[in-house]
Amino acid sequence: MSHTVIPAGYRSALNLYETQEAISVIKKLFQGNLSHALNLKRVSAPLFVDGHSGLNDNLNGVERPVSFDIKETGETAEVVHSLAKWKRLALKRYGFAEGTGLYTDMNAIRRDEDLDNLHSVYVDQWDWEKVIRPEERTMDTLKETMDRIVSAICVTLDMLKWTYPQLPVKLSREISFVTTQELEDMYPEKTPKERETMYLREHHTACILQIGKRLRSGTIHDGRAPDYDDWELNGDIMFWNEVLGCAFEISSMGIRVSPESLDRQLTERGCDDRRTLPFHRMLLDGELPCTMGGGIGQSRLCMLLLGKAHIGEVQSSYWDENTRRECAENGIVLL
Repeated sequence: MSHTVIPAGYRSALNLYETQEAISVIKKLFQGNLSHALNLKRVSAPLFVDGHSGLNDNLNGVERPVSFDIKETGETAEVVHSLAKWKRLALKRYGFAEGTGLYTDMNAIRRDEDLDNLHSVYVDQWDWEKVIRPEERTMDTLKETMDRIVSAICVTLDMLKWTYPQLPVKLSREISFVTTQELEDMYPEKTPKERETMYLREHHTACILQIGKRLRSGTIHDGRAPDYDDWELNGDIMFWNEVLGCAFEISSMGIRVSPESLDRQLTERGCDDRRTLPFHRMLLDGELPCTMGGGIGQSRLCMLLLGKAHIGEVQSSYWDENTRRECAENGIVLL
């Protein structure tokens, strides 16, 4: 059963027709702003991959991919969770030069997702990946790229308001950077999600760094697969969501693992069995370029910029009858 928060007195600034129109405007504007900010070219991407290739994103390692057999070959294909690994291989195959990259529309089914205002079984995002030089594998590179993405989001909102001046949303361009260890030190008695909410309530726009890295308490802030982000050089871009009164993640991103950090992280997570998979063998042998990349939620971005209370207002997905009834009774129109 999904858990839905109903904001007191909520009313959408746009009607259903305007909402559908605005979604199209946002996607067109932001794709252009993002590609310009990061020097990216659009490419086509798969909806599913070979289940034995090691290319699917394992997320936290417990989520079950949607899979099916292919009659012609008898092989099993998996609907992608994300394209975190596929993109890096694509950059090599397509011959992208240093300083250039790609972005693509990623559509996924995550059947084990908890359903609430922010989460859906259907996931849509702009997945992007960029080739960098080995010497650019630094925190400064990560922060500069995060700043560019935040600017692209804020510019998109400014342009959107030319058409829909009634939108009440305001975003701060001033970014506060904080590591997961610093968050734990500030709020040791709080859960990771509570720490994010407390921090974003004060700072409004923040980048939470080093997710997946083990904290001094022996825990981790949040799960990250060991085979794409370097846990020392990754993070989430978050905004304060005034409608829901919570921290709101827009993007998970990072500088990708080197052969050395992959070796270390596979062992730390007890995932040494992945070393024999084709993608991982290439990476450990140094055959893939140094890259950085991430995913930016399309429905999440539309929800934030349009001041919506529920992700179902900007995407058509599955919701149980109780959720649909509760939302309808409180002015939340699910697509």
